[in-house]
Amino acid sequence: MKVLIKGAGDLASGIGCRLHRCGFELLMTDIAVPTTVRRTVAFSRAVYEGQAAVEEITGVLCRNTEEIREAAARDQVAVMVDEECRIRDIWKPEVVVDAIIAKTNIGTRITDGDIVIGVGPGFTAGADCHVVVETKRGHNLGRCIWEGSAVPNTGVPGMIGGYDKERIIRAVSDGMFKGTVSIGDVVEKGTVVGYSGGDPIYAQIGGVVRGLLQDGVYVVNGMKSGDIDPRGNVDHCFSVSDKAASIGGGVLEAILSLKRKRRETL
Repeated sequence: MKVLIKGAGDLASGIGCRLHRCGFELLMTDIAVPTTVRRTVAFSRAVYEGQAAVEEITGVLCRNTEEIREAAARDQVAVMVDEECRIRDIWKPEVVVDAIIAKTNIGTRITDGDIVIGVGPGFTAGADCHVVVETKRGHNLGRCIWEGSAVPNTGVPGMIGGYDKERIIRAVSDGMFKGTVSIGDVVEKGTVVGYSGGDPIYAQIGGVVRGLLQDGVYVVNGMKSGDIDPRGNVDHCFSVSDKAASIGGGVLEAILSLKRKRRETL
């Protein structure tokens, strides 16, 4: 079964890892300059590096359907720059998963595939997709929603280690981003972790740098540019998060449940 995942950030990549291990043929699309901060666990990195490994699964940048087929033959995840997802009409996937995490629907329709899944806020099951998967941390994380929508975006990051807003690294001015630390580095509160538009960005808490934009991305004041995990476990920087894995399980459940229900109605 062919699955098109819109988005190739860390949450989308967690979904991709789950589906790839279960034998689905994957194509992931992203924008020309990805803004994923958890780059070490995201296939979006293939856009500017040519390929990216996430938990020993390799994603490769593809330019056309022939290269997508070649990636599948090598048991790799195909990644393509296609912001408008035009490849859908050519590749014709059975399943479309919108995992852009835009917090709003920016173009997905329930007619885009036999099975269409919306990940997070902005989608309504039965209207613009067949099922929604919850992305908010808590009791319902990863749960399939068959009627209605996910919890609306609150604008407040999930609590980790007793911190929410403080753990986010944000640009302090408009301009090019340049990091002064690397993902996996342990920093203290007040450490300069990067620059935006030439102005220093300071860590608001101590911990391990879990995510950071690649150098050269244009950012605007307040834009998320990284995050710090106060729990300090460096290994977590290089493996799919509990959140991404849970959401991936929800997407897998949605696909298999819908396939079973449709077989039963035949």
